[in-house]
Amino acid sequence: MKKLKSTLAKAGFNTFFFLLLFSLLLAYLFPAWGDERSFLPLEDITYYGVALIFFFYGVKISPKSLLDGLVNWRLHLLVQSSTFLLFPLLILLVHMVFGKEGDYFWTGTFYLAALPSTVSSSVVMVSIAKGNLPAAIFNASFSSILGIFVTPLWMGLFLSTASADFELMETFVKLIKQILVPVILGLFFHKYWGEWTSRYSAWLKRFDQTIILLIVFTAFASSFGSGMFEGQALGQYLMLGLWMSLLFFLMLGIMHVFGKKLGLDRADRVTVLFCGSKKSLVQGAVMGKILFPNPTVFGVVLLPLMIYHTLQLIYGSALAEKMGENTKDH
Repeated sequence: MKKLKSTLAKAGFNTFFFLLLFSLLLAYLFPAWGDERSFLPLEDITYYGVALIFFFYGVKISPKSLLDGLVNWRLHLLVQSSTFLLFPLLILLVHMVFGKEGDYFWTGTFYLAALPSTVSSSVVMVSIAKGNLPAAIFNASFSSILGIFVTPLWMGLFLSTASADFELMETFVKLIKQILVPVILGLFFHKYWGEWTSRYSAWLKRFDQTIILLIVFTAFASSFGSGMFEGQALGQYLMLGLWMSLLFFLMLGIMHVFGKKLGLDRADRVTVLFCGSKKSLVQGAVMGKILFPNPTVFGVVLLPLMIYHTLQLIYGSALAEKMGENTKDH
């Protein structure tokens, strides 16, 4: 049983994955629990929970490690360009050819493309694949901070093009209050509480996941309650999963080619591969509450990101294990 659990975890089917599925099931069965009629003040809980997530995220970041990481600029430029330029431009191009006006799945796919890279899973997979771990930590941390500014800029462009109601300055103010200010406060407290957050990182991770599950539940409960998913055939979801798989492997291939063209060594190419192809469900969920204030729409918009997040864990974990084993053979 332990071996089976370990194998599933390596493939991305961990406890959090099954809890995500369970939160979707609950949202489907009890949609009223996720709106203003809920017996729990979920809106307030998630609001302050998000602020705490980013406060402790700031506490974990070492300002010194961020400064030290600036040396390997070619690697960082490639990863950040992939995350914030290549991804969105690729989806914009595909949207111009295949996109439909008013399709929230397309909005969700572009939102996924505009998001920063993950922190924890990128660093873990780079470590397993024997990549440049300090560079992975730097890029994941820097990407998260940069995303607070870049993601809403991209969404402002996309949503204004799609004739949607989107107030950029109002969104920035909300993001600064709920995300950036807690991160800056956390950075200030790093020297006091940095060791404490390392010691209790497992508990903090569980807290993060609990808030994400609540956000996912409330978003999908509103969408199910208003019938946003009605009339959608199973084939559409399977096709969405196929598109997300294609997008992940396409980005992996592009990162591999660019890494070789720039003459990066193996460890740096591994870091580029995993940091440049990942997207953050944590920031997608928390920023999405601000970028998409209508919870009914947000549930649909969040779906491509959830599918991509699951697939990047499954494919990425398998690839990292294989690359790590190949290193041992040499």
